[in-house]
Amino acid sequence: MKIAIIGTGNLGKSIAKGLITSNAITTLYLTRRHLEAIQEFEGYKNVYLTSDNAEAVKQSDIIIFAVQPAHFETILHSIKPLLTEKHVLISTITGFLTSRMESVVGEDQFIIRAMPNTAIAVGKSITCLCSNEKGAERIKIAEAIFNRLGTSVSIPENKMQAATVVCASGIAFWMRLIRASTQAAIQLGFEAEIAQELAMHTCEGAASLLIATGNHPEQEIDKVTTPKGCTIEGLNEMEHKGLSSSLIQGMIASFNKINTIKTEQL
Repeated sequence: MKIAIIGTGNLGKSIAKGLITSNAITTLYLTRRHLEAIQEFEGYKNVYLTSDNAEAVKQSDIIIFAVQPAHFETILHSIKPLLTEKHVLISTITGFLTSRMESVVGEDQFIIRAMPNTAIAVGKSITCLCSNEKGAERIKIAEAIFNRLGTSVSIPENKMQAATVVCASGIAFWMRLIRASTQAAIQLGFEAEIAQELAMHTCEGAASLLIATGNHPEQEIDKVTTPKGCTIEGLNEMEHKGLSSSLIQGMIASFNKINTIKTEQL
């Protein structure tokens, strides 16, 4: 694949690393205003660094945008004359609707939105995808890219705000749960470093079990709870204190907040 990443900041660099290590590229153009910030990619075969967005677009078929929202529309206007029927435009810009992109580059362009999370840096992102009507013809290309960087799922565009809470903000929610488990392990007598290792890998194991088996969480919970046992004692105490309720309410509060931020323009 001939790919360009326009705006190679933290997210752009994470995507680039995944594409390079998974051998997903024929050529890869990385753009940034100050190239010294991406010198770590200098020397990779078929990877080119440039501050010229136009050059990157002309040399590529798939354009991934990872710029600041305030700059995105200006960039779209600047590259519009260079776009052809071959180009697939993939935006990682939060809150920038496909209809707004169409208003700049036209409805006849393949337009896709991708919402990854920060676990993309280690190849473990869940990336939500949606597209305009034309872009649906090329959604498999976006899936192929982001499946190399974790897992992808296609959703309706009107669910992208909710997906931001569940998947992007969700990283922070799970980090807080891991931190709480770590604190509990310290109180139970473990040194901090070991306590965090226990919490991290237990969390990873729980998720991996569900991914591998496709089971509902309660099915796996049942396997480790016995009558009058310590697990059910702990679970019931957590529920009495509102664990599930607090998490649900927190995610709903986050969703309500994101909908008050006027980033999306219809």
